[in-house]
Amino acid sequence: MHDLTQGSIPRHIIRMAMPIAIGMLFQTLYYLIDLYFVSRLGGAAIAGVSAAGNMQFIVMAVTQVLGIGTMVLIAHAAGRKDQADANLVFNQSLLLAAIAGALVLIAGYTLGPMYLRTLAADDATYTAGTQYLFWFLPALGLQFALISMGSALRGTGIAKPTMVVQVVTVVLNAILAPILIAGWGTGRPLGVAGAGIASSIAVAIAVVTMILYFVRLEHYVGFDAAQFRAHFPTWGRVLRIGVPAGGEFALMFLSMGVIYWIIRDFGAAAQAGFGVGSRLMQSIFLPAMAVAFAAAPIAGQNFAAGKLDRARETFWEAAKIGSILMGSMTLFAHWQPEWLIRLFAADETTVAVAVDFLRTISWNFILSGLIFTCSGIFQALGNTVPSVISGAVRLVVFAAVAIFVSRRPGFTLQHIWYVSVLSTTIQAVLTLWLLKWTADKAMRRAAEGTPALGQPFARSA
Repeated sequence: MHDLTQGSIPRHIIRMAMPIAIGMLFQTLYYLIDLYFVSRLGGAAIAGVSAAGNMQFIVMAVTQVLGIGTMVLIAHAAGRKDQADANLVFNQSLLLAAIAGALVLIAGYTLGPMYLRTLAADDATYTAGTQYLFWFLPALGLQFALISMGSALRGTGIAKPTMVVQVVTVVLNAILAPILIAGWGTGRPLGVAGAGIASSIAVAIAVVTMILYFVRLEHYVGFDAAQFRAHFPTWGRVLRIGVPAGGEFALMFLSMGVIYWIIRDFGAAAQAGFGVGSRLMQSIFLPAMAVAFAAAPIAGQNFAAGKLDRARETFWEAAKIGSILMGSMTLFAHWQPEWLIRLFAADETTVAVAVDFLRTISWNFILSGLIFTCSGIFQALGNTVPSVISGAVRLVVFAAVAIFVSRRPGFTLQHIWYVSVLSTTIQAVLTLWLLKWTADKAMRRAAEGTPALGQPFARSA
């Protein structure tokens, strides 16, 4: 366990953010590698895999319920030097992971085809999406165990093991993808189904590797069979923090679904272009997200330890680092993104849609970075409700304006991208205001010695 209540805040952020960013980058490579080989199968395959892959947002929403609740509670326990509570939270998190993974598999296999039928531009897109989804679902179900273990480590200030596991399994996925998708060496290409199989095998190996790490090397928290029985008070603590945080990702899923639904009349090539552009945008966001992910346990440990000035400093340092990173990403998006997009799309219409999307949406990259940072501090304070409020406002504004504009004469895809920029700007302003209000209130309660999350925290001398 790393004590984040001592030492340089910027150094802690960079030390944790670097392996987190590398791990997230390699995790994203799962989908970029699949997308690269799937793009050779045609526009319908790209659109189908992108639409099916969008289901990952709803799974991410549920994993974040578990992951953020676990990370915050363990970070607070570490700040209070309460190892027993940290271990209880960890084992209850694993139990919740097993239950949630099983429910995702059941829901995915029963409701997934209905979801794809709603969004798909044509039958070919629906068929490709369904084939991919059915083989990709095991990977989605196993994500819960990975998130639970990785979040526990992050709460204790450790990020490198998770990164190493992600790197190794992505390399495995990169090896399996051309073999299973394109039939390299076997002469038996499985197409989009092969993409799902490759990811599922890689994630399964990642889970086994993380389990071995905890058994052999991790000592602050660990597996305890006696704590695998349901402890509902702990579940309540996890869900109280995690459910609003998961709501943020659910709102992203709904927002993406609205876009796919609105642009379906433009055809599979347009949906494929948006799919490629949005995947690349997610990759571009990774550095700022890594900074926010690092800031959460740092601010969380200091807040629980009563070191409120250090918690405030964490926000300002993370905001500065994130803004610099996202500013550079904005310049990159306005440079020549075509060469990167053409790695994943050959059709000229698909490329044109992706380029236009990326260049337009990049105008609020810096604001998006600030939103990520605020979200991390909300987590550290143990109050994730404000994040979901600002996200809900963005979704309502975006959906209302986008649907209205889509029914006007002369509607083009670029109008959707402009509406997205507008709604994100509104979200950023609201989020910053909510953070100031929430943080001031939380700091006053902490200074007065009022317990948070039903647990006492230590007060610094």
